[in-house]
Amino acid sequence: MSYQGKKNIPRITSDRLIIKGGKIVNDDQSFYADIYIEDGIIKQIGENLIVPGGVKTIDAYGHLVIPGGIDVNTCLHMPYLGMTPTDGFYHGTKAALAGGTTMIIDHVLPEPGTSLLVAYDQWRELADSKSCCDYSLHVDITRWHESLTEELEALIKDKGVNSFLVFMAYKDKYQCTDSQMYEIFGIIRDLGAIAQVHAENGDIIEEEQKRLLESGITGPEGHVLSRPEEVETEAVYRAITIAKQANCPLYVTKVMSKGAADIIAQAKRKGMVVYGEPISASLGTDGSHYWSKNWAKAAAFVTSPPLSQDTTTPDYLNSLLSCGDLQVTGSAHCTFSTAQKAVGKDNFTLIPEGTNGIEERMSIIWDRSVTTGKMDENEFVAVTSTNAAKIFNLYPRKGRIAVGSDADLVIWNPKETKIISAKTHNLAIEYNIFEGMECLGAPVVVMSQGKIILEDGKLRVTEGSGRFIPRKTFPDFVYKRIKARNRMADIRGVPRGLYDGPVHDVTTATKAVASTPSCRGSSCPGKAQMAPLRNLHQSGFTLSGNQMDDHIPRRTTQRIVAPPGGRSNITSLS
Repeated sequence: MSYQGKKNIPRITSDRLIIKGGKIVNDDQSFYADIYIEDGIIKQIGENLIVPGGVKTIDAYGHLVIPGGIDVNTCLHMPYLGMTPTDGFYHGTKAALAGGTTMIIDHVLPEPGTSLLVAYDQWRELADSKSCCDYSLHVDITRWHESLTEELEALIKDKGVNSFLVFMAYKDKYQCTDSQMYEIFGIIRDLGAIAQVHAENGDIIEEEQKRLLESGITGPEGHVLSRPEEVETEAVYRAITIAKQANCPLYVTKVMSKGAADIIAQAKRKGMVVYGEPISASLGTDGSHYWSKNWAKAAAFVTSPPLSQDTTTPDYLNSLLSCGDLQVTGSAHCTFSTAQKAVGKDNFTLIPEGTNGIEERMSIIWDRSVTTGKMDENEFVAVTSTNAAKIFNLYPRKGRIAVGSDADLVIWNPKETKIISAKTHNLAIEYNIFEGMECLGAPVVVMSQGKIILEDGKLRVTEGSGRFIPRKTFPDFVYKRIKARNRMADIRGVPRGLYDGPVHDVTTATKAVASTPSCRGSSCPGKAQMAPLRNLHQSGFTLSGNQMDDHIPRRTTQRIVAPPGGRSNITSLS
């Protein structure tokens, strides 16, 4: 089913605009030039541009002109116990635009056992009618079986999806086994898509949850106690190991701890095709709030993996993001109201997971990384927009200011001060985990599809104006190295002669072992019976009787020539 072009969905009427005097910032260069926009596309870039009359001029003197942000991880419709997030596609994308993000990639989360295609269509229908900015979709694999291969192929070929997420947590609900992950990664690689992973050790988490509940710990602190950082670190290492064996590109969502970030950085330095995504929450705050005596405040921070209890973690993750060890940023925006969170007031395992961050993401990264001198303006553009566009095959339509690119642009004031508060944010949720945080750097003008959305502090959005952006497979930014490794990975056996030396009689040895309950022989219950083995040294061939070479004199002894250990092929006697 296609939803593009529905008559009842409004589309933005683009303006003719010229942006003058700003400093254009891409991921690889910065320069001063004017930009002419028409029909939602960048038509000209340069000085002294010749443009039609009646064009609206936007003054960008003293400001930066950057590509609109791309938030690669949102969950605006993630169901939980029959509830859906407070900030759906309308409020979520409205807030995104207010913060300088002009495109999102949302996660489709099918109920386990249901069709991926049906879930995709549900998300498309809802997003097309509500989204205020352009969007695309990841599809999460919540229960694996071989028949899903055809659905993955259909989503890629017909639906414009090129990324799929598997879960290593949520045992008995979403969790994949290692062998399933290996199989899925191989299929994703062959299809030219991106494998994403939610990395936590679900087996350990389940046991820790039981232990904590039995000991009487029921509050939000139980969430982080049941998920120590090691369960994230171990799962990231295991996911990278499996992806390496499958030669599949890997994208780790929601990097929350130093240990997980270090594993990704080490793998990247060894040449692995792996990408790490810290989120607004892990870059801007920490897990000390889980111990707040205010239950509602503590519950607001519940997300998985949890925020680190180490208060130096946000600075550490910003440092790794700045030096390229982590490459992309998302928000993982998924907000449930306090009343919805209170479903888990007596059992922390029932608290709906998720935090805000879609509106605050870009200001937090500028304040924590650029203002502090960790990264420059070009690296800021890379981690908030361009790298995401390259990884998910949206580049250069998105993530770059160039002739022919979409006119999704932000005029950024690096000196603007923004104080984050639930009283002033554009979300429907009644709290904000960054409450009171002061950030330096904010958007003053935001353009989506060539139309001004934010100007002079006024936000003007159109519900349902967002377009679905399909993505093709085999992005060069990712798959050039994967293809090279496929060519290098041809496995060749060692040429050697046939072994015709003695072979131990396994059948005889097995019969000689007495049957015991713990034995590994055929008598163990549940084990397949071992078929009798033929002894290749037993033969009916005989040399008795007269032979044709009896007339040749025989030497009294024969010496077998063979080095210690024997030859692989005994061919001569002397």
